[in-house]
Amino acid sequence: MTLVVPFDGSELAEAALVRATEFGTVFEEGVLAVSVIPKDNSTYAREHGWIRPDEEFDLKAVVTTLHEQVTNLCPSADFRHTVVDRYAPSGSISKAVRKMAEREDASMVFIGSENAGHIVTAVSSVGGSIASDEAYDVVIVRHRSPAKIAKLRNTSPHRQPKSDFYLPE
Repeated sequence: MTLVVPFDGSELAEAALVRATEFGTVFEEGVLAVSVIPKDNSTYAREHGWIRPDEEFDLKAVVTTLHEQVTNLCPSADFRHTVVDRYAPSGSISKAVRKMAEREDASMVFIGSENAGHIVTAVSSVGGSIASDEAYDVVIVRHRSPAKIAKLRNTSPHRQPKSDFYLPE
């Protein structure tokens, strides 16, 4: 099984990739970053920071940029990309991610989205459509920085010393 991360290079996608890699270490599962690229869409590529404002669309350069971003963040993660129609709606992009998740037998999909956790079915983004698939569990990453795990652990009411009702003889 695999942990899949839709990856567009945004800060939340980066956070989702890092979290998926941490989970992958614990669960001993591979992590796959999946990028969906609208073919020859310079505007989309510029908006996502894949190319500079003065640069023409070059699929190889876009794929290289995304791949380097993934490997710089999480060297152990695998990377795949797929190309969709130039003006593909978010539904086509999410469908491509869902197909890849199905093909890879994903056990979990990590989605970086500021609003996907509020009401998943009402989300108009790619994340809402991916989150609605029942073939895998979904982790929604809404914060760019990791939670303060140690602080949470130390303040947890469940972190009490063991009771002494049973003492070995």
